[in-house]
Amino acid sequence: MMGAAQKIEERYRVTGMDCAGCAAKIDRAVRRIEGVEDVSVSVTAGTLVVQRRPDAAIEGPVSSSVRALGYGITAAPRSGAAVPAAPVEDHDHAHDHEDYGHAAHDHSGHDHASHDHAGHDHAGHDDGRGESALAGMHGHDDAEDGELAWWQTPKARLTLLAALALAVAFLVTRFAPGLGHWPYALAMLVGLVPIARRALAGARYGTPFSIETLMTIAAVGAVCIGASEEAAMVVFLFLIGEMLEGAAARRARASIRSLATLLPKTALLEQGGGLVEVGAETLVVGAVIQVRPGDRIAADGIVLAGTGSVDEAPVTGESVPKKKTIGDDVFAGTINQDAVLRVKVTAAATDNTIARVIRLVEEAQEAKAPTERFIDRFARFYTPGVLVVGALVAILPPLLLGASWDEWIYKGLAILLIGCPCALVISTPAAIAAGLANGARRGLLMKGGAVLEGLAGIDRVAFDKTGTLTLGMPVVSDIVPAGFDEREVLRLAAALETGSSHPLARAILARAAADGVAVPDAEALAALAGKGVEGTVEGRRLFLGAPGAVSLPEALGARAHALSGEGKSIAVLTVDGVPAGLLAMRDGPRPDAKAGLAALRKMGIEPLMLTGDNRRAADAVGAELGLDVRAELLPADKQGIIKELQQSGHRVAKVGDGINDAPALAAADIGIAMGGGTDVALETADAAILNDRVGDVAELVRLARRTLRNIHQNVAIALGLKAVFLVTTILGITGLWPAILADTGATVLVTLNALTLLGFGRRT
Repeated sequence: MMGAAQKIEERYRVTGMDCAGCAAKIDRAVRRIEGVEDVSVSVTAGTLVVQRRPDAAIEGPVSSSVRALGYGITAAPRSGAAVPAAPVEDHDHAHDHEDYGHAAHDHSGHDHASHDHAGHDHAGHDDGRGESALAGMHGHDDAEDGELAWWQTPKARLTLLAALALAVAFLVTRFAPGLGHWPYALAMLVGLVPIARRALAGARYGTPFSIETLMTIAAVGAVCIGASEEAAMVVFLFLIGEMLEGAAARRARASIRSLATLLPKTALLEQGGGLVEVGAETLVVGAVIQVRPGDRIAADGIVLAGTGSVDEAPVTGESVPKKKTIGDDVFAGTINQDAVLRVKVTAAATDNTIARVIRLVEEAQEAKAPTERFIDRFARFYTPGVLVVGALVAILPPLLLGASWDEWIYKGLAILLIGCPCALVISTPAAIAAGLANGARRGLLMKGGAVLEGLAGIDRVAFDKTGTLTLGMPVVSDIVPAGFDEREVLRLAAALETGSSHPLARAILARAAADGVAVPDAEALAALAGKGVEGTVEGRRLFLGAPGAVSLPEALGARAHALSGEGKSIAVLTVDGVPAGLLAMRDGPRPDAKAGLAALRKMGIEPLMLTGDNRRAADAVGAELGLDVRAELLPADKQGIIKELQQSGHRVAKVGDGINDAPALAAADIGIAMGGGTDVALETADAAILNDRVGDVAELVRLARRTLRNIHQNVAIALGLKAVFLVTTILGITGLWPAILADTGATVLVTLNALTLLGFGRRT
């Protein structure tokens, strides 16, 4: 067998696909070509990816096969490869500080002056140039999504032409009744000829039992028994259904592809000592750009200079702008609000956050859910079965019971139309596509329908602590003054930390900024190995460091011991050798953590914490959040706990940073990465949350459950309408017109119901 490394991948852009049936037809046709090893078709992306043998020349046969089916096709450039995920250190132990000394807080090597951190086809025939050979006679839309209004599409033109022909036939029969039903038969051909050509092409390329086949047989049969008026109306109603379905499919595709419009076309590149306006797609990794207030950021990057707010709603769905300063990550497509930022580019245009999101969602829609796979298998036998049942209904009553041939042939033809599998085939992929699109717009990414279905059944969620339930960085939690007030203790401590980028120093500076404390200048700063930092502020000699480096009064020492017992890091401030106060810091819970966990419990999902951090720190966070805690765990321990839960009958999701919890993420039924849009978050787990909100875990499950309900509703609509009209047709209550409405009506209803997921919004 030829290995994967020996296969060559070819990518094509395909226009005119509207549903899973279109993709299945192309898939089957291309797989029959000699030299093709594997095929992947994405309706949402409009792409065809073919893996071939190195010695096979397939471009000609692939193009001719796809065009024969009525779709436009052109060769597409290969998208950029994803940037390999960078190693991420295990943060679970990063904040287990027993002291504030040199090992954890070294100023000696720090530069205070600089912080530069580095079976349902709607096809028309294509003439090979991506344009309809018969100018709209064959139904498919070859223009890019969004380029044409719905009434300008080939489908709409064909439908209008069929309507005009039907109107002409009506007038002719009124003024020349002697012509009988033949004017309607001729009018029917306007719409039926393209449908019949697609049926023949489908049969030639591996799809003999398609909706076009059923339509052609039913329409021709109706003419043969003198029901040309109904046959013409059936074809017209079918074209209306296709047109509406196409419009809905275009909207679903546009909801994802509109993400690409978030990127600006140009960027201000620093070059030769000045600024040059260049195309955003030409930016390379390492380039430095300037982003003015009000501009969209042109690339993923790191802030080199400037401090301001950035609106990340277009990418993460977070409505509150985030403050960005030196060293912070920014995403392409987000909006700089109030300051000039210098940004160092960290990802090329093909690999920025938006490009990866689009690529991920497109690939996800190719990964079929279990329900979709079942329905696809069912449909393979369902359509031939419909032909057999229709034939039996048409033949057996006249043969066995002496019934009227015309009456029962008419009923058999109606059953062919009722049995069209369109609505059933599209019921699942339409809902999944809309669900994935909704999630992507809100920064909730899922790698396929199987993940979406899996999320809907989750009843346990295991969270990592550091960087997941908590902020991943220390914050000042307590200030204990001794001889000074809290504000003065904070002011003097911040003076010693000015310019430092150490996490504990940044926590003190952030608290000072939040409290509006004016920080004075410090002089003669010096790091004391294993102890802390000292300097002169306003003529007084200050020291900030570990409690063990200072002799504390009994009461203050007892308070320091108590705070340390809560898992907090303690710093002591002295002024001229006299203790002035304590500052306690810890990695606190995210602001939305408690509400996010409550939302999960309300949905019947029990959360727990699995962490490698020390037990004191873990218990402190667990007590604040009301969470069951398992602490001081190795990666293998976390994996073992996940497996124990699964063996107890639970379906478990694991939420972590995507790397240091890799064994547990792999063992869980669903792995969810909270990574802020990094490669790790997008490529490691089954799902990813771009915005680091604990509440978004509940949002993922809510969206998954809502999508699964939508799928069940769609299947019920598709099968329920068919069952009703099957009975009424056998009883002679309904005929061909209601029969086609049962199919096209159900297809439109299913598609519209799926599109309601696009408006499904946030609750937490």
